[in-house]
Amino acid sequence: MLGRTDSRLRLVLLLGAFTVVASLLGLRLAYWQIGQGDELRRIATSQLLVPDGDQDIERGQIVDRHGDVLATTAYRDLLAAYPDLMTADERVRVATRLAEILGLSDAQAASLRDSFQPERQYVVVARRLTERQSEAVRDGLADGELAQLALEPHPVRFYPSAGGSPDTTLASQLLGFVTEDGEGRYGVEQASQDVLAGDLGATASTERSATLPGEGGSVQLTIDASLQLRLEKELYAAWVADRATRVTGLVLDPYTGAVLAWASVPGYDANDYVATAERSPGLFADPIYSQVYEPGSVMKMFTAATALEEGVVTLDTPVVDDRQLRLGGSIVENFDRKGLGVIPFEDAIAHSRNVATGHVALSLGETVAVASERLYDMWQRFGIGRPTGIELPGESAGIVADPADTRWQAIDLVNRSFGQAVAITPLQLATAFAAMVNGGTLPHPHLYQAIDGQPVTAPAGEQVISAELSATLRELLVHVIDEGPHYAAETLIPGYVVGGKTGTAQIWDSRAGMWLDRVYNHTFVGFVGADRPEAIILVRVHDTQPRVHRRWGMTLEMTSNELFRRVALDAIDVLDLPPLPAPSDAPDEPGTAPSMQPAGPDTAATAEPPPIAAGP
Repeated sequence: MLGRTDSRLRLVLLLGAFTVVASLLGLRLAYWQIGQGDELRRIATSQLLVPDGDQDIERGQIVDRHGDVLATTAYRDLLAAYPDLMTADERVRVATRLAEILGLSDAQAASLRDSFQPERQYVVVARRLTERQSEAVRDGLADGELAQLALEPHPVRFYPSAGGSPDTTLASQLLGFVTEDGEGRYGVEQASQDVLAGDLGATASTERSATLPGEGGSVQLTIDASLQLRLEKELYAAWVADRATRVTGLVLDPYTGAVLAWASVPGYDANDYVATAERSPGLFADPIYSQVYEPGSVMKMFTAATALEEGVVTLDTPVVDDRQLRLGGSIVENFDRKGLGVIPFEDAIAHSRNVATGHVALSLGETVAVASERLYDMWQRFGIGRPTGIELPGESAGIVADPADTRWQAIDLVNRSFGQAVAITPLQLATAFAAMVNGGTLPHPHLYQAIDGQPVTAPAGEQVISAELSATLRELLVHVIDEGPHYAAETLIPGYVVGGKTGTAQIWDSRAGMWLDRVYNHTFVGFVGADRPEAIILVRVHDTQPRVHRRWGMTLEMTSNELFRRVALDAIDVLDLPPLPAPSDAPDEPGTAPSMQPAGPDTAATAEPPPIAAGP
């Protein structure tokens, strides 16, 4: 039989070894629990108590038609504090020093001191430190002046390009901004939130997932950043010169409907949208597509389109421009309170005669009701009174009375024929003028060239008038510039064909129940090109008073015509639009080009027709 192999001494030694190891582990555990407990708790708190919504995900970029960045992601430090780890003296000292670094007001500094309570484990002091502020905090931590703070880098929305006016970022109202919780507000940021924000994965507090946040997709716009900047500078110059409430501008491709530039001054700094929200939140609203106004005499072109299509007039038809047009108890007058007598219809539009336009409007049908229906139908075909479908939230449809719902009286028809009692958006107006000059097709205005790398195809336009009528309207718009009072000197561009129409509209004060005294909206909408119209340009000077005296009357320091011309020159340069070839023979009349005037309705009658007078 074999002997026993165990030993009492061996068992004692083994038991002693286990005792030593257990004692060492116990000491180590006591070290972590007691000696390092506060530090471990701080680390756990920083990981678990960071406010929701601060996932480190990069929002997708917004770029222009050439790929230049308009909005991107940058990293800024979030400053956090751990008051429960501070001594009473540290809480006072750190709060005081941070108030200096962050430039806090007395009230804000007091609020920060109140937040540093000994029972609070985690306090967000500031979310977006500047580089200088972050460096000052690091220096304070290094020299011991600050304590129990953490700098946590987080992605933030960043708009890298300065705008065309002081303290603004480029295309601020068009782009919008992104809030602290990652939500796009206004403009493209809101419209493309789903694409730009990306896939955050499963991050619900009840179920953590291994799915990593996905980066946001990119959005490429149709605008040209260079033209956008120039447009904003021109609008700012007019805003200052004319002391206007606002100045708005839009450049549109007349064939595709692509928006090439789009701005309203004043804008704002999207990198500091909080300051704008506190000071002037109304700047967030974009008047180009979300606000309506009475545009005035630019609406005479829709009356002209209706009259020409119905055969009521040709460009040469003589019409009567009396000093007044009496309709029951109402009187319609021209802006100068004069009459020009019998003049060609094209001159009635060129000289913006309210009375002559009213006579033509009354002649659109056998009765006022029929005439009203025909003018309203033309508005509808050109998109007046309905949204354009631009890819932005909150587009206005305009305020347009349907004569089928509310019967127009004769005075309603006449007033609306020259742009009163109808309210539209600048975008609607620019799109309609595109159809007037591009061959008769109403384009779909759009801002998106590609989404997440995939090209975006805009819907095809709708043929709303004939090509022949479009050619005649284009000829009429050129004539307005050539013939209109003082327009040519302010508007024409050598080597290019320019056409357009002005509108100067009174502003109704609904609270006072009266027209504002000598305060107007000034609009110009037209085109520039050589062989064909290449750009539709609309400018609007909001709510301002003419202060400059000219021989023809009071006007603006920078008129809408001149502002249009400046923007058109910028478009010619940026878009590299070639001029007309040098004439080999005698030059054409100023502003005209045979290639832009294809055959249309007959404009030369063998026998002069009787002048258009008041309709039924």
